[in-house]
Amino acid sequence: MTSAEEPMALAATRLRTAGMRVTAPRMALLMAVSDSAEHLVADTLRDRAQQITGHLSLQATYNVLRALTDAGLVRCTQIPGHPARYETERHDNHHHFVCRRCGAICDVECAVGAAPCMEPRLPEEYDIQEAAVTFWGFCPDCRAAATAS
Repeated sequence: MTSAEEPMALAATRLRTAGMRVTAPRMALLMAVSDSAEHLVADTLRDRAQQITGHLSLQATYNVLRALTDAGLVRCTQIPGHPARYETERHDNHHHFVCRRCGAICDVECAVGAAPCMEPRLPEEYDIQEAAVTFWGFCPDCRAAATAS
């Protein structure tokens, strides 16, 4: 197996393990998400996947990303005022920091206790499965730029 085939084989294995049918768009988008440490928007992922598959419509991109998210392979983060961002699902219940100036997003480890990291006051009939916390502020570059001006 050549090094170019290894990521494809890994993507195919991950899809099968998740009970999904293996298709070129699914493999390509899963590889595009997995190859990045960033939180990428659908357009960027589509551009990267098209380097493998050729043409891929934006609608097909969203459909595949939704299927990958539903299968637990990809995490979709929707932050108000920003387009949806995608990253590899690590099942670690991490949170996010968003820079108010440049929009950069970075992961923040769960700060307190076990998932879901908070103890909301709800009747015990509720089944809480996740907490989504977004920290807002300025990244180091934007903070330095603000103090320099």
